[in-house]
Amino acid sequence: MKHQNTVQVHILDREYTVSCPPEAEAELRAAARQLHDKMTEIRHSGKVFGVERLSVMAALNLIHELRTELQATQVPEETLDRLLGKLDTALDSEEETR
Repeated sequence: MKHQNTVQVHILDREYTVSCPPEAEAELRAAARQLHDKMTEIRHSGKVFGVERLSVMAALNLIHELRTELQATQVPEETLDRLLGKLDTALDSEEETR
């Protein structure tokens, strides 16, 4: 079994104890900060009340942002096919010169 660290994170006026592998601690802390920031932003908008609703709204917002970013960074399949074709051609040319 892998060693787990116990990490304290602060999210919206509360402390949470979370277990994670030592190599994931920095990313966990960054994620907690991002969640805290998003929940604080929503809370300050004055449109959502209650920690549970704030949590759900923050989660929905963050997932939407992530999905949008992932879709924007995906390379179209035609582009990949074209690049692979160029790579194959370059490799074939390299083999012919040997």
